[in-house]
Amino acid sequence: MALNSEEIERYARHLVLREVGGPGQARLKAGRVLVIGAGGLGAPLIQYLAAAGIGTIGIVDDDTVSLSNLQRQVIHGTPDLGRPKVESAAEAIARLNPHVRVETHAVRLTPENAPALLEGYDLVADGSDNFSTRYAVSDACFAGKKPLVTAALGAFDGSLTTIRAHETGPDGHPNPTYRCLFSSPPPPGSVAPCSEAGVLGALAGVMGSLMAMEVIRALAGFGEPLVGRLLMVDARSMRFETLRYAWDPDNPLNGSGAGVRTDPAGAPATLPPPPR
Repeated sequence: MALNSEEIERYARHLVLREVGGPGQARLKAGRVLVIGAGGLGAPLIQYLAAAGIGTIGIVDDDTVSLSNLQRQVIHGTPDLGRPKVESAAEAIARLNPHVRVETHAVRLTPENAPALLEGYDLVADGSDNFSTRYAVSDACFAGKKPLVTAALGAFDGSLTTIRAHETGPDGHPNPTYRCLFSSPPPPGSVAPCSEAGVLGALAGVMGSLMAMEVIRALAGFGEPLVGRLLMVDARSMRFETLRYAWDPDNPLNGSGAGVRTDPAGAPATLPPPPR
């Protein structure tokens, strides 16, 4: 997909990168990414995807902008209060990069509508803030053979991984599913929602930006994805740690139940529950 003269100037800093260059930028322009959620994670994610020149960005969100969102959801502004988030985000993209096509889906993703929403996209980036959506997205990506970049936020911590469960790893085993990492949601009430526990606004920017890097890397075709690796960020101590996890032959998607996850040394590991 050719770049015009304005796009060549706009993406000049990408084009001089040996790992991206013209072919990589063309792949970004041809890419179609579905973003779940235009909130704390989705706001910086969408902005950086648009700035990078992703050709088509789909946005799924059924919420409206409220004043308490603005501490972290930087794609929206005070004049947007009460507006659907998909509309506010679409206008922000148009201001940032008119070469990007936006497809808005002002609905809540469910197991029933997920397959239709995912259809036609190359990759899904999940920045949702609830467990039911997170599992519905991951299950639908597995069924639809879509790569998934998924992140979550806690009050001062975040996590990020990439799921390519429809592909086989170098060892000949299937890549792990999301349910190999977290086999089931935590019990209701065991994890306080953001409205009760709070969340550091800048942390959402860090994690959303990391999501964007993982999406751009996947589409442009450089580097090593976070497949089978969970990146964990602790904002209190500014620590970044990576925990390896493997395909669970008993997982409920392409297995029969729960199983063992491992740390880098290969010993059984107790993973933290997924953040909100």
